[in-house]
Amino acid sequence: MHLVYYDESGDDGFPAYAAPMFVLSAIYGPAQDWKENFERIARFKRELVRECGLPFDMELHTRELILNKKPYSALRLSGPQRLEIITRYCQMVSRLTIRSITTAVIKTIIRSHTFDVLDRALSYSINRIDRDLGESPQNRFLVITDDGRVAKMRTTTRRMQKFNYVPSQFGGASLRREIHQMIEDPLPKDSKESYFIQLADLVACLFYMRAGLETKAAAFPARTPPELTPEVLQSWLDTLKPILNLSAAPKHPYGLVLIPSP
Repeated sequence: MHLVYYDESGDDGFPAYAAPMFVLSAIYGPAQDWKENFERIARFKRELVRECGLPFDMELHTRELILNKKPYSALRLSGPQRLEIITRYCQMVSRLTIRSITTAVIKTIIRSHTFDVLDRALSYSINRIDRDLGESPQNRFLVITDDGRVAKMRTTTRRMQKFNYVPSQFGGASLRREIHQMIEDPLPKDSKESYFIQLADLVACLFYMRAGLETKAAAFPARTPPELTPEVLQSWLDTLKPILNLSAAPKHPYGLVLIPSP
């Protein structure tokens, strides 16, 4: 069995929204590798305690750390120090036995006022995970996510298990292919209690910045340290490449699924 953890960056509102994009990232891997991955992350957290003064129990929220927001502002870390933590975070994550898929909805180019942002992002993601894992009974998967969107995600995944059309990658007719490998409804877990949801938060944050630059939908936030350049962001994504499912979007250098497709 595989465990799939989700987190997002931006909001899923539409046509009224607070953020111009919604980015949904999944971290998934075999259940039998969970313990080893967990212990590697815990070792990394202990290193941050010794070398950077980050409390062991402090949740790693990537955007807040980069922008020096609470609770990180109290630690008085410089911009370069905060970016170095993200660099090391990416290096550690790249060595875990996990995979990752990210979908980004660019709201500024949506034409239909009835577009369901979360449903579309999650549908694309679940379809690609299901395809990646294959049809073996050993590759059934369980979804775990932060509590805020569980009800809406449940509606989508139940529909996909009964009635699911997969858009053709080549522009032809959609294919009907229900999801059979997923077990149970998405289960809630507080991100403070899950290293793996925090990993999904890292990936979602970095891809939000990348998608914003690519599509010109969003610039770096005003509080971004000057040391964070597009080249630094690219180096982080290059570091994460070993875990990225590049086949999810073969035309994109990092496998990012852009919705609607450009």
